[in-house]
Amino acid sequence: MTMLSRRALLASALLPLGVAALPARAQTPPDFGKVAPPIFSALAKANDIPGLVVGITRNGQHEILAIGRTARKGGRPVDGDTLFELGSVSKTFNVALAALAAERGRLDLDAPLEKVAQRLTGTAFGALTPIDLATHATGGMPLQLPDSIRNEKELVAWLAAWKPAAPPATRRAYSNISIGVLGLVTATALDIGFTRAAQRDLFPRLGLKSTYIDVPEDAMARYAMGYTKANKPTRVNPGLLAPEAYGVKSTALDMLTFLDANMGVGDVAPDMARALARTHTGYFETASYVQEMVWERYPWPVPLDRLLKGNSLDMAIKPQPITRLDPPSPPVPASYINKTGSTNGFGSYVVMLPAEKLGIVVLANRNYPNEERVKAAYALVEALTGR
Repeated sequence: MTMLSRRALLASALLPLGVAALPARAQTPPDFGKVAPPIFSALAKANDIPGLVVGITRNGQHEILAIGRTARKGGRPVDGDTLFELGSVSKTFNVALAALAAERGRLDLDAPLEKVAQRLTGTAFGALTPIDLATHATGGMPLQLPDSIRNEKELVAWLAAWKPAAPPATRRAYSNISIGVLGLVTATALDIGFTRAAQRDLFPRLGLKSTYIDVPEDAMARYAMGYTKANKPTRVNPGLLAPEAYGVKSTALDMLTFLDANMGVGDVAPDMARALARTHTGYFETASYVQEMVWERYPWPVPLDRLLKGNSLDMAIKPQPITRLDPPSPPVPASYINKTGSTNGFGSYVVMLPAEKLGIVVLANRNYPNEERVKAAYALVEALTGR
């Protein structure tokens, strides 16, 4: 288990020889290096996780806790630069690109999709908007595409024939299809492929150095091996809508930079900052949280049982009642904003408390229950905020 504090390392390196460090102020923040290891060592052990990296950002200062290895056999110690699959946390980049396209005047987030995808004119899906897709407000779309859908032509035909189970504004069901199609719609509006737009435009503009959809050969040594619940090694398979819905790989350090950008910390171009702020507009109220563009917003402070309910399997796979917010809710600093993500072999969880300028990322090379991630991160938040 290793600890890294960029600020501490820099401070010690600059300290003149023979000069003692100044005493800490009376009101020092809780020490991440003391409170995090017991929480996350227990989490890794209880869930048999080969490698786990936890990172926090406080006012733009990053600290990392690394536990375990990149593989059960032949791996190396994980660290802040280890690549993990993000699963559905990838969707937060999808909506950021859609919002950036809107900032550039290339995509109207409130216009029917048929204006961009004319082959869907007159269909139930064509009547939906990009915001509907970004908030899962489609009326009960399935989680995954049927196995028979193998290319975009077949996808469009399936979408044209699709019928909602209920009015889009009254029921919600989590869907890789809806957010995946949002990525295709955004790419069409930008006149570029989604992967190319993300890797050559979005990620660099966010200041991300090690975030990929297609991991380059020179970064493969840092790409952890994932493990299924049956303890079999695995990595995500490429497929239709995978890049848009769950295909991003990133590091803890890059994800902390991304959380900073979302909280208005750091150097981000004005149009990118406005796009990220737009993704934190609240559009629907669910039983547990306000649905932003993919992100899920709770009031802060929030009780743990409410977080667990909002991140439960039922909330993800069963249609849920929703209420449209009219007008939409602007970003609320006093919030606990989160997103979980999984592939067959990886589990991720990210949290932001904008008012506290506190962000947390938890990356693991095993898929383990959301409930365990939420409990551990919540315990860390309580310790760091003194609540």
